[in-house]
Amino acid sequence: MKDLGAMMKQAQQMQAKMASLQNELAEREVETSAGGGAVKVRVNGKQELLSIKILKEAVDPNDVETLEELVFTAVNQALKQSQDMVTNAMSKITGGMKLPGMF
Repeated sequence: MKDLGAMMKQAQQMQAKMASLQNELAEREVETSAGGGAVKVRVNGKQELLSIKILKEAVDPNDVETLEELVFTAVNQALKQSQDMVTNAMSKITGGMKLPGMF
């Protein structure tokens, strides 16, 4: 029974650390760009899009498809970096063990 109690205490400690880390990660941001900086995107650790900046030079009314592709690329890169940031931070707490429902 003592082993079960110790295991429960460890689980509670891990849960508290994970909750704290989730709050911290929500405050962290990543920024990516596409098209040589024509489009810049910021995303936080909750995979929320915070901003999109587009240089005037990137806006060509005759070539909207290129701008759409730049935005698409920058957003996907930012989301991937954010997910990697979260995964790396969480693995430090869980020892690499994947826990369902965590990010």
